[in-house]
Amino acid sequence: MANPTNIPAHERRIHELDQTVERIFDVRKRLGKGAYGIVWKATDRRQKNTVALKKIFDAFRDETDAQRTYREVIFLRAFRHHPNIIRLVDVFKAANNLDFYLVFEFMESDLHNVIKKGDVLKDIHKRFVMYQLINAIKYMHSGNVIHRDLKPSNILIDSKCRLKVADFGLARTLSSKRKADYDALDQEGMLTDYVATRWYRAPEILVASRSYTKGIDMWGLGCILGEMIRQKPLFQGTSTVNQIEKIVTALPDVTQRDIDSIGASFGSVLLSKKIHRDRRHSLDEMLRNCCDDAISLVKSLLVLNPHLRLTAKAAIQHPYVSRFRTASADMELRVDIQPPLRDDVRYGVDQYRNNLYDMMGRESSSSARTLSNATPSTPSNRDDSVKTVRVTTRTRLRRP
Repeated sequence: MANPTNIPAHERRIHELDQTVERIFDVRKRLGKGAYGIVWKATDRRQKNTVALKKIFDAFRDETDAQRTYREVIFLRAFRHHPNIIRLVDVFKAANNLDFYLVFEFMESDLHNVIKKGDVLKDIHKRFVMYQLINAIKYMHSGNVIHRDLKPSNILIDSKCRLKVADFGLARTLSSKRKADYDALDQEGMLTDYVATRWYRAPEILVASRSYTKGIDMWGLGCILGEMIRQKPLFQGTSTVNQIEKIVTALPDVTQRDIDSIGASFGSVLLSKKIHRDRRHSLDEMLRNCCDDAISLVKSLLVLNPHLRLTAKAAIQHPYVSRFRTASADMELRVDIQPPLRDDVRYGVDQYRNNLYDMMGRESSSSARTLSNATPSTPSNRDDSVKTVRVTTRTRLRRP
């Protein structure tokens, strides 16, 4: 299964497992394959439990990929206490010193596939999904970390409507005083026309602003909620410029103050252009059959000025999601997350790889304690939030 014979020889390596990994995990089926790796559903022979096994192909190919791999591990370890962030169970380095393995708790599906199935999510489910999502982002932001890649395919979900945010390869800290390092990763990951991701990008990212705020993630949350309501993405731009046009068309009139808040000369030119505004594509029109509190939350998140968007701390109290609030909503990190290698500096491949290997070689519990200082929530309260929707979601959200 891990080494199918019908795969061409030049592609076979990505499907192969290291012997050490294969001895530990019984691979059941492939769950997905992307530009950076492949994911299998597997059984851990030691614990007899189901996991998701991710192989990152050429994880340290260049500085960009090495930093992406490094960030994924560092931030997932830092956020391991939160119930709505995917739990990294284990990591393995490959014998070839190139590939890298991540082992996650298993989740049945992702929000993209659930939305694609049609009318699966009822109003109560959408509210509960949004509550959990805001809860996770609030926790990340308390450690001064932004995700930067929020989209339905990165939101994992199970048949009980329990949600986990995943894919932290583009996450970064905001705590550093240096803002000069807007490196190749930012340009590749944010300015290139990746269709599946472009639709969820904040306006300031689309126009190459160097002003990074937590508002980037809040915009993504607004896009996700709008997509759950409409069952299709809000802004399906065919290019970066077209994406900006669709956004400006949907939002209220853009003021000079809004444009200045973006902080990009290129963006100022684009946003200042007199774009034909077809009001049939306004947010009010796109969400015309939606309940008032949902529209209110979407509009509070999809604000052009990133400094005026609803914060995660405020969003968790919004009427649309407030009924689900439990002790887990008050979980916060006591200190800013500070990766061992500064997040505002681009290091060489060997430094990322060696630092990661050194960390793996140390006592995992000791290493993890230095990365996170979480305030534990009350388990009974957390369970109550799940019970709220368990009865109505057990069958509807299960994979056919």
